[in-house]
Amino acid sequence: MFENSDFLSQSRAVNERSLVRNIYLWMTAGLALTGVVSLWMLSNPARIVSLMQSGMFWVLFIGEFALVFYMSARIMSMSPQTATLSFAAYSFLNGVTLSTLFLIYTRASLASTFFITSATFAGMSLYAATTKKDLSGYGHYLIMGVWGLLIASVVNIFLKSSGMYYLISYAGVLIFCGLTAYDTQAILRMSRTYSGSVSEDDYVRFSVIGALKLYLDFINMFIFFLRIMGRRN
Repeated sequence: MFENSDFLSQSRAVNERSLVRNIYLWMTAGLALTGVVSLWMLSNPARIVSLMQSGMFWVLFIGEFALVFYMSARIMSMSPQTATLSFAAYSFLNGVTLSTLFLIYTRASLASTFFITSATFAGMSLYAATTKKDLSGYGHYLIMGVWGLLIASVVNIFLKSSGMYYLISYAGVLIFCGLTAYDTQAILRMSRTYSGSVSEDDYVRFSVIGALKLYLDFINMFIFFLRIMGRRN
């Protein structure tokens, strides 16, 4: 009896680690696709210039927002194939729009900011996985903070205040550090809840939505760090 209980506990732990690992693998694959697409755009800078001058940048940017909201709302009703393709499409579009950063910032500052973001992201994920503090109560405030960043950013387009620019950037780093920890704990709870009972289709859906959350945390943290530390061309 005890041996069977131990075996079930070990199987549950393996499944849990497997789901968490799969989410991080999906996130890494999304970031890799974004990076490859950005480098492909950079191989012909005229493509980036044309993208910005033609107005297609804003079309793609709005398309990204629409796609990520659609995925967040409908992921569990999508087929695994549609969920996978949607995540890949979002990563691809993000690679196209983020390629404009190569024209704004030096490659050295982009590389150093990427490593700083990676270290910070890993640190916040580790903190969330090891702390005994329940971070679930902070989610509401963090989401409010994201909306505050969006509103303040739109307002500053007209004000053009350098002080507000840096205030938004520092606040953005703090908010997405918090969201990284919050989402990591949420993923761990999801993994514990559904380990051993989730179907293969739902396993893919959970992996994709978890990867999307962490992907967004990483990308936004990177952009706000870049606004603070990036050296412009």
